[in-house]
Amino acid sequence: MKILPYKNLFVGITDTLQQIFFEGKYADKEVERTLKSNKQWGARDRAFIAETVYDLVRWKRLVEGAMSRPLSPDTIWEFVGTWFALDPEQTLPKWEEFQKIYPKEVLKRHHNSSKNIAVAESYPDWMFELGEKSLGNRWLDEVHAMNSQAPTVLRVNSLKTDRKTLQKALKERRIKTKVLSKYQDALELEEKTNIFRTDEFQNGWFEVQDAGSQLIAPYLRVQPGMRVVDACAGAGGKTLHLAALMENKGQIIAMDLYDWKLKELKRRAKRNNVQNVQTKVIEAKTIKRMENSADRLLIDAPCSGMGVLKRNPDAKWKLRPEFIDEILATQEKILADYSKIIKVGGMMVYATCSILPQENEQQVEKFLKNNPNYKMVSDKMHYPSQTNYDGFYMALIERIS
Repeated sequence: MKILPYKNLFVGITDTLQQIFFEGKYADKEVERTLKSNKQWGARDRAFIAETVYDLVRWKRLVEGAMSRPLSPDTIWEFVGTWFALDPEQTLPKWEEFQKIYPKEVLKRHHNSSKNIAVAESYPDWMFELGEKSLGNRWLDEVHAMNSQAPTVLRVNSLKTDRKTLQKALKERRIKTKVLSKYQDALELEEKTNIFRTDEFQNGWFEVQDAGSQLIAPYLRVQPGMRVVDACAGAGGKTLHLAALMENKGQIIAMDLYDWKLKELKRRAKRNNVQNVQTKVIEAKTIKRMENSADRLLIDAPCSGMGVLKRNPDAKWKLRPEFIDEILATQEKILADYSKIIKVGGMMVYATCSILPQENEQQVEKFLKNNPNYKMVSDKMHYPSQTNYDGFYMALIERIS
């Protein structure tokens, strides 16, 4: 993207990066906050800021290699300038903050540092090694796929409209979309735009939901009238999808550890005209009381997020090796405890947004070995390199006794 030589835009970029890298804030929330607090910026300015911030978060280690020193609060302007100096077509503005950046030296350092593939692909060493160990030759394909920008995908809310009607309504607003034929209710934006300002969003005609994520609710084989439990509902993206598939008939119990997430779910449900969802904060006795009560159970398990780095590139720098061990233990416990919720003859889906086999098929194999009264019906791994969307794993498991 061509440099826009306005210093206030670069102040916005550096301030946002400061919050992401040194205050532990999430990239998407910080970009949103920066853009909201500067309403005078036009569409081109806003796109420049958002794209530059995401590029710098994604390629942090590559840029540090070209600087030959780590990013710090004191080097944040140099960090931004170095990113643009890596492109010979760009000319840096002659500002004091960029005076000591010499493009020829930047390119030379980049050439040398990029001999280390983890630097060239901009991943921490421990994560790159973990990926190689877990996925072998496939890892590099996934790294390339997850270093590209995530597309914006909409899930049409079939309780209120259909795909053709929504596509036509958006086209009238000059928002072009394409139909994703392999995904029942998906439309992909042809170019980035603020879709949340549209009447169609405000009226609950669609939600923004990655195409990979849209495959999980249908995998559970729900029917109208069933009793369904979404055990790790969060803010409810998949809960709302389940409600649409069930045509608002039956009951969905959406559970989470955090009440604030469930409040957001209720707000979204109202906008979506979802009427068959009841929320429940998870407490010590909750699971015990619900044993043998559900026809279907969705466990969208907490995970490393190693399949959604395309969408959340800041997770590369926030994740820690010890977290992987902790999350594996959490997943194992959730599977063992929550699986009791389904009746005999009922089914559950265990899903993660990770591409690591130890969080996915290996976790399910361990569960089935310890619980012979359950059997695998089918499982599926969706890799970013194959789909260009987020990476997801899902396993459909039946309780047989």
